[in-house]
Amino acid sequence: MRVVHVGQIGNEKTIAFAVSELKRILLEMDPELSIDLIEKPYLPGSKGILWVGMDPSFEIPEDPAIDTIRIEVEDLSGFITGSNPRSVLIAVYRFLKEAGCRFVRPGRNGEKIPEKTEWDFSVLVKETASYPHRGVCIEGADSYDNILDMIDFLPKVGMNEYFVQFQVPTEFFVRWYEHRGSTVLKPEGRSAQEARWIAEGMTASLENEIKKRGLCYHKVGHGWTCEPFGIDGSGWFTQQKPLTEEQISILAEVNGKREMWGGVPLNTNLCYSQEKVREKITGAITAYAKANPQVDVVHFWLADGSNNHCECPECRKRLPSDWYVLMLNELDRKMSAEGLQTKVVFLIYVDLLWEPKTEKIENPDRFILMFAPITREYGKNYSDFLTFDGQIPAYERNHLKMPRSLAQNIEHLRRWQKEFKGDSFDFDYHLMWAHVGDIGYEKCAKNLFQDMKDLHTIGLEGMVSCQIQRCFYPTAMPFLAMAAALWDEKADYEKLAAEYYSAAFGKGGEKVRAAMELLSEACHIYDDSMKVFQEGMKAFETEKVQKACEMLLEAAGEMGDAPEAEEIRLYTEYLNRLLALFEKLEEKDTAGTKEAGEILLQWMWEHELALQGILDVQNSINVIRRLL
Repeated sequence: MRVVHVGQIGNEKTIAFAVSELKRILLEMDPELSIDLIEKPYLPGSKGILWVGMDPSFEIPEDPAIDTIRIEVEDLSGFITGSNPRSVLIAVYRFLKEAGCRFVRPGRNGEKIPEKTEWDFSVLVKETASYPHRGVCIEGADSYDNILDMIDFLPKVGMNEYFVQFQVPTEFFVRWYEHRGSTVLKPEGRSAQEARWIAEGMTASLENEIKKRGLCYHKVGHGWTCEPFGIDGSGWFTQQKPLTEEQISILAEVNGKREMWGGVPLNTNLCYSQEKVREKITGAITAYAKANPQVDVVHFWLADGSNNHCECPECRKRLPSDWYVLMLNELDRKMSAEGLQTKVVFLIYVDLLWEPKTEKIENPDRFILMFAPITREYGKNYSDFLTFDGQIPAYERNHLKMPRSLAQNIEHLRRWQKEFKGDSFDFDYHLMWAHVGDIGYEKCAKNLFQDMKDLHTIGLEGMVSCQIQRCFYPTAMPFLAMAAALWDEKADYEKLAAEYYSAAFGKGGEKVRAAMELLSEACHIYDDSMKVFQEGMKAFETEKVQKACEMLLEAAGEMGDAPEAEEIRLYTEYLNRLLALFEKLEEKDTAGTKEAGEILLQWMWEHELALQGILDVQNSINVIRRLL
């Protein structure tokens, strides 16, 4: 029996977790190993010990929050270290990858751990992440385990941040546990208050998991225009309780009325020219940051939606972005008075793309700019649109047309950057809706991979991906491509894809990859869905899709009884039903389209549990319905 002596440097819980993960996976690779966790102090250069932790002699970056890893291991002796405890955990997973492990998707079944009996190999790695912001934001319909699996997955692929929207993310839990829209699963039928209590408990538990892994924890965003005024802002639902006169008085006046925008509090802006409104919001954020020191970054956003800003005479005196920056400065002064170091994210999004004219952020060190081009085109990349030859339309209150063009979106960003020189990141939606339109996921993966490589060219320091948590079907390539390029902007897509398809699909990997490339080639929705649905362009090249299905079935046969084989077989069933739907749509057969659509969606509901960990069926169905 081989005895491996493992020493822990430092007592941080993230480093202790890193050691436990190293032990767990080494024993799964080779059950004949004996892991001896020694308690002696770290002694540099000591032989026969595998040290894990923060080596005091390791030269760390000027900013220790920047993830740098260093691995020097030979014959299971040496050290695994990093610039902070999270970096140590990332380094442990990187060492395990060098030893042959692959992490192909969230959950234990996404760990591909080989049997290994020979350990006389060396690993030498010294790397610093290309981008400091490499995160994911909660979206979709989520169980507790779905979110925990994502949090657990992030450091395995070199990511470092997690963002929980709202003070309590009831919305995302309710979507799953109430099984919204399902024709198969029955809702649990809890009251709104019960759902919130349960969500609070699950969120507190997930916060422990985030901190155990040392991830940078982002929180809130939406809700500051609701919660401080006694209005529930934990989801995109309509207001049920009657509002008081005082609550009505602070709502944005649009078309001469102060009322909920579309009945939804979260989409309703306020009358920001009222000092009491700004005071209430900034006071609430300050109190929240003080009461929640576990939150590293608080997001302060205005209402969701667009063209919904106050038209009263006072509010008209400034742009929404000017009122917003005025509040940011007021917030900073309050937080500074309380001695709070919490970072605050502000976003440029829809109406706020138009930069302020009279106000300027006074303390850039407090803030992080978040670029959220939600109306952008996908299938095109940032680096292709670095020159803008057009004209930005003048700001016209509540009559704005939001830009699809990447060039115009980048120009809006540049105008903000002329005044704000602080930290910033992209908040993009590649894996929220657009990916559903790429049935092979290869176009999406390559688009996302290149966009991440391009972020420095537009002055951004990374990405927090606003996305569904279960975006791994038919493959995990888009997510893994994103993670790889954020860690190393010089990463090679071909190498990544070859590794992934081999690890995820074994003997069938090459055929699965060829089929996915063919499916992406055969599908035109991702390229330009507006052209497909408005100009009658054919959505799918039927013969190519049918050929890809044949290839997938052959691959599944080669994969034996691996669970991925059944998932691939099910995917061919999905594709055949999807083709049938679009054939009727192209024939302009209204009745046939309806019938084929019902068959497809019912099939999806019936297979939801079989695919629960990798596919957000609710989200996919919503996208398909919207496309149609």
